[in-house]
Amino acid sequence: MKKKLLRHIAESDKEMFRNKGLVFLPGLFDNDWIKLLKQGVRKNIENPSKRMRIWDRTDKEKITLYDNDNWRRIQEYHNFIYESPSKEIACNLLDTSKVNFFFDAIFIRSKGVEFQTPWHQDEPYWTVKGLDTIIFWIPLVPVEKKSALSFVPGSHLWRKKFKQKDFGDLNPDKQLNVDSVNFKDEWELFPDIESDLAKYKVISWDMMPGDCVAFNGRTIHGGSGKLDPKRDLQIFNIKWLGEDARVQYKPYGMDPDHSKKMKASGMKDGDRIDKDIYPSFCLKNGWLIK
Repeated sequence: MKKKLLRHIAESDKEMFRNKGLVFLPGLFDNDWIKLLKQGVRKNIENPSKRMRIWDRTDKEKITLYDNDNWRRIQEYHNFIYESPSKEIACNLLDTSKVNFFFDAIFIRSKGVEFQTPWHQDEPYWTVKGLDTIIFWIPLVPVEKKSALSFVPGSHLWRKKFKQKDFGDLNPDKQLNVDSVNFKDEWELFPDIESDLAKYKVISWDMMPGDCVAFNGRTIHGGSGKLDPKRDLQIFNIKWLGEDARVQYKPYGMDPDHSKKMKASGMKDGDRIDKDIYPSFCLKNGWLIK
């Protein structure tokens, strides 16, 4: 189901991503891609992986669910990664001719859930270090601005190390063997974004299925939630790695922790993310898959 881009990636989009660490790309994926991803998410929910986590449970009918790295077993995710223009977009925004796919994730909220995603950055949690990273946040249902993921523009360039939220603590069902982190004492306390949204110039958008926010792995984001009683939230999320991304086994923990499969494939600290477990895509006379 290979298709051309519905929306051209302009120089202004690239500049926005480079300088602000995020860019809103409305109407990026057509309805066929959204239908495909919805089918995949339905399979994912019916048959979650061992990595699936419940972050919040208000009652039996209201939960916040997270699962990740399912692209090898859910064909719809695999097809989207290999056949959609997402990798071309990642290359354009990162200004590179090659990217490696890192992992997928879904974020599911039942109707009326008020739980909000804690403010955080993504890259400090990963088994990877680098600035050349990009994440696509793709809603599969309409999302109001107040419920969409919000961002602190330019925060990917802040030269600070913040203590991040341990998502392993979000565990109302007392699930066993969840990934967790424990950031070092020398890391700064995370800024209180919620107390002064104007100061941090926090930004979000009303979004429709097919819209996308692309953001850097170091861009501070959070706040997604606060759903109206009749609205749910279904998000498909993919991460891509660029030129400077390197393996880093972090002593304070990793979430999701890829260290086991990385070490099994012979990857050492400082190695490029260039093994078969993270497929690479090159832009040369069209897409060539290594």
